[in-house]
Amino acid sequence: MNPSCSVDPALLALKKALDEKESRHLSPLAALSRSAWRRGAEPGDHRQSFAVDTDRVLHSRAYTRYIDKTQVFYMVRNDHITHRVLHVQLVSKIARTIGRFLGLNEDLIEAIALGHDLGHPPFGHDGEKVLDQLCREHGLPSFQHNLQSVIFLEKIEKGGRGLNLTLQVLDGIMCHDGEIHHRVIKPHRDKDFAAFDREFAAKQADSGLELLPMTLEGCVVRLADTIAYIGRDIEDAIELRLISREDIPRECSELLGRSNGSIVYRLVTDLIVNGIKEDRIGFSPPVGQALGRLKEFNYQAIYRNPLIKEGFDLIAACYRTMFGRFLDDLRSQRNGAPIFTEYLRLLAPHYREQAGETAVVRDFIAGMTDEYFLNQARICGCKTPKMRRTLRGGE
Repeated sequence: MNPSCSVDPALLALKKALDEKESRHLSPLAALSRSAWRRGAEPGDHRQSFAVDTDRVLHSRAYTRYIDKTQVFYMVRNDHITHRVLHVQLVSKIARTIGRFLGLNEDLIEAIALGHDLGHPPFGHDGEKVLDQLCREHGLPSFQHNLQSVIFLEKIEKGGRGLNLTLQVLDGIMCHDGEIHHRVIKPHRDKDFAAFDREFAAKQADSGLELLPMTLEGCVVRLADTIAYIGRDIEDAIELRLISREDIPRECSELLGRSNGSIVYRLVTDLIVNGIKEDRIGFSPPVGQALGRLKEFNYQAIYRNPLIKEGFDLIAACYRTMFGRFLDDLRSQRNGAPIFTEYLRLLAPHYREQAGETAVVRDFIAGMTDEYFLNQARICGCKTPKMRRTLRGGE
């Protein structure tokens, strides 16, 4: 918004009416838009704060790159396999549905959901593990995609100025963790930006540290993340002939069903029926137990299956070669190298000065789409894996 432009009083009156409507109709435990906090002061706007953040995430360069980032399965020639862009949309839809029934702030939920995976590097969690190892070898803190999402949003977007998102949105993004199984989550309230920065630094130092969102909306996104991927990954694995529907454990299918649709419906319904109790949200004991067992099945049958990692040794080698090449390009001031021409030229000089050379390389690689990564790898002389049609008996 242009600071020199005044806001139409009629629009401000409409915003006030929306704020009052939230106060009347949302849960007493919901995060109200008028409670939003930003690091930097901004001129007036007729839009509510969390809705503004949703727009900023949607229009960010990092969000655009979701379109070609791995969810689980990579180097597979199949247009019906979930990519990261679809996953975040599913998380947003599922979380907003839960939030609507529980009287929570849907704008805050949407902003967190759409931004929660922006920091994922190429080739999903496998790529994240390699980049984490490289960061540690070069003296950087551990690489974690949730923290990298915050770095993109606060340090890199808008030419290095950042998007000045609200604390509640940044906190929800930092504290999401779909890998941890929780039956019930209680928010860790009463945070400010100083507490947020302390948690960020603590998480960098200890990747195993568990952080809890400051809002119920952040808790809902965290649970919705699991709901969105657990059944969808099963459908993708069946599509690629990695597993069959009959492989789903009976104790899970009897309670949750055997299709993504039934699994999502059962989990969402259970959360809504349980409601908000003592500032907590969670699944009933039987459903929570079945979900935990289904997660175990996915890890054993899908995520750790050697068939999905075929060719990743080449990708890991590409990561290592490119990290070294880009770091050398920076130190040698090769201004024609891609890290200058396609990355740093878009950012203000203070970004490189404050981040340091190794962090610049980390950020450059983390922001790549899968295809851009492979193209850069080939330019660096790396051998890349071939595409496959299926994971079992395919190309």
